[in-house]
Amino acid sequence: MKALVYHGPAKQSWEEKPLPAIQESTDAIVKITKTTICGTDLHIMKGDVPTVTDGRILGHEGVGIIEEKGSGVANFKKGDHVLISCITSCGKCEYCKKGMYSHCEKGGWILGNMIDGTQAEYVRIPYADNSLYPIPAGADEEALVMLSDILPTGFECGVLNGKIQPGDSVAIVGAGPIGLAALLTAQFYTPAQIIMIDVDDNRLQVAKTFGATSIVNSSKENAIEKVMALTGEKGVDTAIEAVGIPATFELCQFVIAPGGCIANIGVHGKSVELHLETLWSRNISITTRLVDTVTTPMLFKNVQSGKLDAKKLITHHFKLEQIIEAYKTFGDAAKEKALKVILEA
Repeated sequence: MKALVYHGPAKQSWEEKPLPAIQESTDAIVKITKTTICGTDLHIMKGDVPTVTDGRILGHEGVGIIEEKGSGVANFKKGDHVLISCITSCGKCEYCKKGMYSHCEKGGWILGNMIDGTQAEYVRIPYADNSLYPIPAGADEEALVMLSDILPTGFECGVLNGKIQPGDSVAIVGAGPIGLAALLTAQFYTPAQIIMIDVDDNRLQVAKTFGATSIVNSSKENAIEKVMALTGEKGVDTAIEAVGIPATFELCQFVIAPGGCIANIGVHGKSVELHLETLWSRNISITTRLVDTVTTPMLFKNVQSGKLDAKKLITHHFKLEQIIEAYKTFGDAAKEKALKVILEA
């Protein structure tokens, strides 16, 4: 089969790899029909994720059809149409029983990280009964790809961890796909203000159409002053960091109101500065999280019903064999006006 293979920072190739095989009775082999590229994949290409080693097939999102299953897989059969979760869950360990699937003792975020991932023609999915979701007939595959990772990530790590309540003021720093996923799902809780901050005017205009009440281009104006002015000099109740660089995490610390919550989503490859000299007395909470995908079933229903329009996050389409070109497009998002790309087998 063909697959996108990582060979160290800034080195990748579309090359021939052996077909995956059943290794455990709980495995399934899935033939990929559609997949995508995540911002985390870009962090991997920068060398920010040292657990990813030379030779790894990247990718942790997608939909496909079960080609083969192990004898221990009870919930699926060959030919079933499935959504692949970015998080692998055994369903039995201490962390899985707590709903912390991201810390599963036998799984977690392993696809495209510790084991070969979904940017390939076929992928092996461990613990298939707990790590796949059935796709009903007639469902929109492209929209459901957004449920593999970015929608539950934006919702769980940003909205839920950020403790957004009706009437709150919210700042989301980063209007990329994850930030926009947080924007879409934050509206479940009817905040009064959602302020989107980014350096890309196109993404900010998209955010406006997605429901942002205000937009701030931090490369053209003082974002701190603008947010404070928009909130009556109080700051925001929730600040969501959706980029993963020191400057954006620092910005969140300067716009948060007393009693507020800073929710980190971004993948950080470098240390950040924590301003405890100003935060220590302000009743601030700081949360971190790797997505657990516990909300995927609920989000699935909202996408299926049309209440959550996941498909509007998609801007570009490629064939799977065009993945190198797709990476260039996704990596140069400002120039290409790219959000999520769909790669079709």
